[in-house]
Amino acid sequence: MSSTTPNFAAGVAEGYDRLMFPIFFQPYAAEAAARLSGLRAGHLLETAAGTGAVTAALVAALPGTVAITATDLNQPMLDRAALRLPPGRVTLRQADAQQLPFPDDSFDALVCQFGLMFMDKPAALREAFRVLAPGAPLLLSVWSGLDRNPIPGILQQAVAEQFPDDPPLFMARTPHGHGDIPALTAAMESAGFAGIVAERVTLPCRAKSARHAAMAICQGTPLRAEIEARGTAGLDAVTAFAAQRLAQVLAGGAMDEPVEAPMEAILLTAAKPG
Repeated sequence: MSSTTPNFAAGVAEGYDRLMFPIFFQPYAAEAAARLSGLRAGHLLETAAGTGAVTAALVAALPGTVAITATDLNQPMLDRAALRLPPGRVTLRQADAQQLPFPDDSFDALVCQFGLMFMDKPAALREAFRVLAPGAPLLLSVWSGLDRNPIPGILQQAVAEQFPDDPPLFMARTPHGHGDIPALTAAMESAGFAGIVAERVTLPCRAKSARHAAMAICQGTPLRAEIEARGTAGLDAVTAFAAQRLAQVLAGGAMDEPVEAPMEAILLTAAKPG
């Protein structure tokens, strides 16, 4: 396990699923599934499946002739995923993407949405290469920086302002700290992948309200633990301050009005030479 990998206990997994899923993950899940919809048979592997955003989209997009195995390091995340998936359609398995428990050349496609930033990239990419069959595609999604993602950027800045001597910087450091395209493509090349294409994809980021978005970032991610560990300001107070700042910027100060801004991720595609 990488030192950056968070531990999503059951309570965090529930909040992550309920709050983060519809705002940030579902739009890119649909995008990933659409890009893999040409797969009509074989066996697809998903790593860092989380609470099943991509998994559910794949089930909707792919025929039953494609077997789907979805893995995650954290069992509570898979437990949440199981609640939205049709029984028997997907094999859910706890597994470390850096040490996959599968034979060489055993999958016909592999997808990993917003998981690579939590891993030792060379190890995870070597494992992806190993378990893919020759000619099989790889699809990765990685967030761009906070400067290209206004909603989490505004919220991260507002939280940091509450702790000027020791700002909690989870969002800047981890989800949005690994969008270096040359570094990502070099790591994929080093693992053996060919035909690498990196594309910046912008989609709408919509939340029911500034309050809802602030809850998602401050209480539905490991940023919550960083806030609570500092102990100098209550979690609810920090969340409320961040929500107020977001409402001021995007909703004319209205805390319970919908907020929307662009969000950007990098989609990387490649293949194992066949």
